[in-house]
Amino acid sequence: MIYRTPDALDFRLDEIPSLPRPRRVVLTTPTHFDVEYVINPHMSENMGSVNKDVAWQQWKAVRATYAALDCAPVVANGRSGLPDMVFCANQTLPFYDPDTETRGVVLSRMHSEHRTDEVPYYAQLFEEAGYVVESLPDALNADFEGMGDALWHPGRRLLWGGYGYRTSIEAYEALGELLDVPIVALRLVDPDYYHLDTCLCPLDAQHALLAPEAFDETGRALIDALFDTVIDVPDHEARHQFACNAHCPDGHHVLLQEGCEGTNDQLRAHDFVPVELDTSEFMKSGGSVFCMKQMVW
Repeated sequence: MIYRTPDALDFRLDEIPSLPRPRRVVLTTPTHFDVEYVINPHMSENMGSVNKDVAWQQWKAVRATYAALDCAPVVANGRSGLPDMVFCANQTLPFYDPDTETRGVVLSRMHSEHRTDEVPYYAQLFEEAGYVVESLPDALNADFEGMGDALWHPGRRLLWGGYGYRTSIEAYEALGELLDVPIVALRLVDPDYYHLDTCLCPLDAQHALLAPEAFDETGRALIDALFDTVIDVPDHEARHQFACNAHCPDGHHVLLQEGCEGTNDQLRAHDFVPVELDTSEFMKSGGSVFCMKQMVW
């Protein structure tokens, strides 16, 4: 079922089947990363401005951080002509069924033609690794951008689904049927927050980071209904430093762009450990830590 209003919620979080945290991380090399076109507001002044040597060092630091947190890196090679392929959260939605131990991914349908050709490379990667590779129905006229917009609630088989800019609401009807999971749909209302992963960061089952300006009142009420503690991120840190494009792989450490002091203070106040990383080259294209990785089971 797709839940679009708080009144429609007919379950408690503890009634949703449990889901272990994924412990493997896919990272795609930035060999061909650059800003070659504009498909979100953050790219508009950064055409051709990427320092590729610096980007490589920043990417290596992200990889080393995940390895230090016992997330085994799986490295994919970026491809010529696909400068945004490095943002490997977008081309698939990984899933896992604990009852059958089925590991798989649902392939994305990218909104921009500039990114459409990224998806087959990830389909091949996961097929060769033995994953079940699913697609949305051919007859469905809808966009879907993977974990850019579809986020698993930590520890539960429940999806948060952002829509309005890159993903169509219709995609979630098909996705809910395909995976047999409930989906809470959130309409995005600010183009700076074009993906859900730029404005909502689930930390654990009870806590989440939030960019308040990204949502309407209904969306905020849905988030408040299912997280015990919602941490409002200062707008300038969310909008310009991508503080919500963070990632908490273990329920304790939070990987995020360096310099988000207000967010860091709030994380520490709730017993999380901020791990600051410099992703400034990748921010020129509209993404930070969360965009740069894909967690898989």
